[in-house]
Amino acid sequence: MWTNVSSPGLLCTPLRCSASQRYLFQFSFDFRPMSTSSPNLASAVEALIGASRVLSDRAQRAIYAVDDMVPSVVAKPSSAEEAAEIVRFAAREKLALIPYGARTKLRFGMPPSRYDIALDMTALNQIPHYDPGDLTLSVDAGTSVAKVNAHLLEHNQFLPLLVPWYSLSTVGGAIASGIDSPLRQSYGTARDFLIGAEFIDGTGKLCKSGGRVVKNVTGYDLHKLLIGSLGTLAVITRLNFRTFPAPVSSRGFVASFASAENALALRRSIVESPLNPLTLDILSPSLAQIFAEKTPATPEVAVFRGENGAGPPDSNPSALPPIGDWFRAHEWQLCAAFAGAPEVLERYARDLTRFARESHATSTAILDDSTRPSLWGRLRETFPMLLEASSAATIFKIGVLPSQLASLLASVQKIAGQVELPHMLVVRAVGTIYFALLPASANDETTARLAQAASQIIQSTSAVGGDTTLLFAPPALKPSLCAPDGSVSPRLNTLDTGSSDLLLMRAACAPDISAGPRLKSAFDPHN
Repeated sequence: MWTNVSSPGLLCTPLRCSASQRYLFQFSFDFRPMSTSSPNLASAVEALIGASRVLSDRAQRAIYAVDDMVPSVVAKPSSAEEAAEIVRFAAREKLALIPYGARTKLRFGMPPSRYDIALDMTALNQIPHYDPGDLTLSVDAGTSVAKVNAHLLEHNQFLPLLVPWYSLSTVGGAIASGIDSPLRQSYGTARDFLIGAEFIDGTGKLCKSGGRVVKNVTGYDLHKLLIGSLGTLAVITRLNFRTFPAPVSSRGFVASFASAENALALRRSIVESPLNPLTLDILSPSLAQIFAEKTPATPEVAVFRGENGAGPPDSNPSALPPIGDWFRAHEWQLCAAFAGAPEVLERYARDLTRFARESHATSTAILDDSTRPSLWGRLRETFPMLLEASSAATIFKIGVLPSQLASLLASVQKIAGQVELPHMLVVRAVGTIYFALLPASANDETTARLAQAASQIIQSTSAVGGDTTLLFAPPALKPSLCAPDGSVSPRLNTLDTGSSDLLLMRAACAPDISAGPRLKSAFDPHN
């Protein structure tokens, strides 16, 4: 039976909570749980969904490890009802459960203090509803984003969920991680086109929020709370989206600069003009160098038809082609993409080139479908490339007013220089900075320098009214960012909850914290 949770009653009663951010359930010493040894637990889960959909071998379970913690068993339900049965079992037995998609973002968030069941949702991979005329789509959480867009492109539409690990990522995982894409500049984030969801709450109840129509005014948009929740509020089973017309024809633009100030000047000129590019990013020279020298390990599929260098959207993945000699990797780069009719493309090319010249660009290039994918594929896959560059990569998402961009860029680069850590950055839409520290190795001395830099970055961002989200970090670094009482350091999110001052879900570094917020309790009342 489905329950509609788009009502204020869900958030009325505050309950006590001691939940970590990485799983749905928390062990309580007031209860005596069943043994979590693999044979006993595996047998119990097999009785629920069948032995063929349960993994208990150590090697099979190891690929679901989170920060070196391996689950006792892996369950692969084939329906929302089976997933709900497993959640009810976990709640009844007081077991910690983590839902999964393609496992591309396992390093997100705080490490779990317990981890009993991995809930693999990739068998829920159908598209049960799509109405091209209404621009609405309903898709199972385990469906890959690339598969969804290949289907939509048959009707010249697409879903602007062009997230990292694009060819692998599932729709549910993309929403649960809260990660955005370069298309945020023109299409916004997932909260701007997610119109409904079906999910399983912490009691195992099947719930619905929102609907399948764009103009749904019934109740609250509680489904948007699932964005960035990492599965801690609920297990997502199905998602409803608004779709968009696919660009008919698009081009790219790249301008090189000797300094960040000149690149930011061009960015201001574009933002203040009538132009509305699809993407608008600034790359530091060190990140541009990685783009020029490396190819992402993630297999590539074309996002739109007509793109050269990758197979069509419904083909087997291939590798991104190398970037051409038009890319001056030793300088700052401003990269933009734009779409429209031929006369619109001509105006963009003309105006962007003029703005770049006025901002003292050292070179410019206009990219067509044969050259644009090599750069924009790397822009989309920035996170995987950074993680491939360093086993101890530490990546921050920094939100700041555009007027503070120049001073904050100088501050974070100075901090990285003081602790002698290689660093790279990309400036994305509406004042968002992704800043990465890339140590050559992971050891105690490196962790200490990373912790020092992280603390200073948080303070510098806070001083200009911004907020900081730690997206990726070595497991050894995460506990050092917690206060003595187990809470997260002030003004640091370990999830992108949208506000550094209001942590909707407590990041419990210690499992014995009893005072928790109302939101987590409402979805998962036993924790």
